[in-house]
Amino acid sequence: MKLRFAPSPTGYLHVGNARVALANWLVARKSGGTFVLRFDDTDTERSKPEYATAIEEDLRWLGLDWDESFAQTERLEAYEAAAARLKADGRLYPCLESEEELRFKREQRQRQGRPPVYDRAALQMTAEQLERAIANGKKPYWRFKLSPRTVEWQDHVLGHRAVKLPPISDPVLIRADGSFLYTFTSVVDDLDTAITGVIRGEDHVTNTGVQIDIMEALGMRPGRIDFAHLPLLTDADGSQLSKRIGSMGLRQLRRDGIEPAALAGYLAALGSSQDPVAGMPAQLVAGFALDKLSKSSARFDPTQLLALNRRYLHGLSFEQVKAQLPEGADEAFWLAVRGNLDLMSEARDWHDIATGAPEIPPQPDQAEFLRAALAALPPAPWDETTWSAWTRALGAASGRKGKALFLPLRLALTGEEHGPELKLFLPLIGRERAEQRLVQAAG
Repeated sequence: MKLRFAPSPTGYLHVGNARVALANWLVARKSGGTFVLRFDDTDTERSKPEYATAIEEDLRWLGLDWDESFAQTERLEAYEAAAARLKADGRLYPCLESEEELRFKREQRQRQGRPPVYDRAALQMTAEQLERAIANGKKPYWRFKLSPRTVEWQDHVLGHRAVKLPPISDPVLIRADGSFLYTFTSVVDDLDTAITGVIRGEDHVTNTGVQIDIMEALGMRPGRIDFAHLPLLTDADGSQLSKRIGSMGLRQLRRDGIEPAALAGYLAALGSSQDPVAGMPAQLVAGFALDKLSKSSARFDPTQLLALNRRYLHGLSFEQVKAQLPEGADEAFWLAVRGNLDLMSEARDWHDIATGAPEIPPQPDQAEFLRAALAALPPAPWDETTWSAWTRALGAASGRKGKALFLPLRLALTGEEHGPELKLFLPLIGRERAEQRLVQAAG
């Protein structure tokens, strides 16, 4: 099998792109096949090299690799040759109508109760008329003449699909400036590079019907390429995610501290009945199958992703994370804070609290209790038994227990109402810093 992921380098990857890339990669790797990274960069005005570089970086961060890679701008001669073949067969024909003329035609057909499809008037133009128009400065664009049929295929996610071509306007494949559109270049690439399967979003279903017609016009045997369309993602409320997908960019999730294993595991299970399990893509290959995915839209819930990220972090050893921790953070620090982290980025905050000078809020109403706590501080060195011995003595002396006992101490020592277990965290703070903070909190 040979599959591809074909992003346009006109922006950064978001979770919808990542899900498609991951699905193609998992199917290719499970079959022992080939995975191709193709940059659909024929939109030269919007495509930028820095976006292509960023896409590669994000895919590698997610744990994906590729066997082949190329950009469509490297293959312009192949598109010219395919276009010449379609022109010779009468399937690609020149048009001269302006956008204003086309709009007028569409509106007129709608008023008549007819579908607003292109009327193929350009097919009535003679060679002499075309030559005269070109001589007068007009530049034709080229449409593909669709077959009068219904294109059908067995979709590996959605099941049987059928696209009626007559109600669809003949697609423009070549612009007046000679540049090629994605609908055409994608087809030529898939055929020339022997792609055997295409996995992409459900919004491409109609496009697939059109592209199959173009593929077969270029000589493809019917059914040679398999298709699978992933239902579109919605947000937690069921609304389309596409309108706010920018907030779900891989770069932003990465900056926020989401682990690639959590994101990969969440995306691989999204839309199936399986509970997500964090893991890098190589660990997810065996359990992934397209036939496990629902035909309904899948809900991308950031709170579920965060919960999976949390569970994943809580199970990591110091050896697995030490390269990501702040300088000076040791195993004792990691074991103390890991159970309290939602995101790896929060580890730095807790390291600053343990070893730095956090803002300690004054507690004038607790001043007497905090001074007593200061006086009762156990001598160094401190270990995991220090917290319980200290608070047990304070509870007995003050008659306090529960929140009344522990909350003023936590606030005084960390500046936070919640956090890591203090039996593990207190030794990281140390006696000297604990004294200073108790004095500060007591005022």
